[in-house]
Parts: sequence; C-alpha cells; structure tokens
Amino acid sequence: MNRKDFFKFSALAIAGVAVGGSFLESCKKSTTGPQGPDVNFTIDLNDSKYSALSASGGYVYVQNVIIARISDMLDGFIAVAQTCTHQGCTVTYARGSQTFVCPCHGGTYDLNGNVTAGPPPYPIKRYSVSRSGNNLTVSG
Repeated sequence: MNRKDFFKFSALAIAGVAVGGSFLESCKKSTTGPQGPDVNFTIDLNDSKYSALSASGGYVYVQNVIIARISDMLDGFIAVAQTCTHQGCTVTYARGSQTFVCPCHGGTYDLNGNVTAGPPPYPIKRYSVSRSGNNLTVSG
C-alpha cells in the first residue's frame, strides 16, 4: 500500500468509526426516569365529560394524562402520562388486570407506571391525585 492509499484508507476508517459510533449512541435505550408532562390541574367530577370516572374501571384523558378510577373507594383514582414511551401511542386502562396498555405493540405498565411487558424502554410518569368533594386535582 502506498502512502496516498494509506491516508485515504485511514480517513475512511476514521469517518466510519465516527458515523458508526454516533449511530450506535442514538440506538441506546434511555436510562432516564419516567416520562410525561408536568401538570397541575383540577377537574369537576360532576362535569359530564368526566362521567367515565363515576365507576371503577372508567378512564379519561386530560392534558396528556390518563386518569383512571381503580376502585369505588373515595381515593380510588390514579393518573399516569397517556403516551407510551416506546413510540408515542396512547395507552388505555385495562380494568381486569389493573394495568395501562399500549395497543400499538403490546407494552404494559403497572399502576406505578413501571414497564411490565413489551417494548417500552422506560416507565411513564405517575402523578399525584387528590380528591376534595367533587374536585379531583392531578399534579406532578
């Protein structure tokens, strides 16, 4: 190999490592914590658009958060980010298994937002929920 060919080969090899390294870096799974928007809002449970929350198993979407009624107890509400961390699909609440399910690729999350199955790379954010009379406040 002559000197000119050596320098061409070296330049191509360095470029290949640089491009390959950045490509591999972008494919690594994130190690960040739960994902979801920061929110602080209150809803009136008497409002008809939240009627699904009147019974256990019902859920609604508000400000990119899914609020579910997990029991008929007064404090039986839970809220997590509505967007799956895999590819951004909207999760639903499965009453029978008390899990949040992504219909796109079968990812599931427990009531704390932790991944329990499927491809999601990290948890979804869980929010604080408090009730005062007919008002439900979600924050976090």
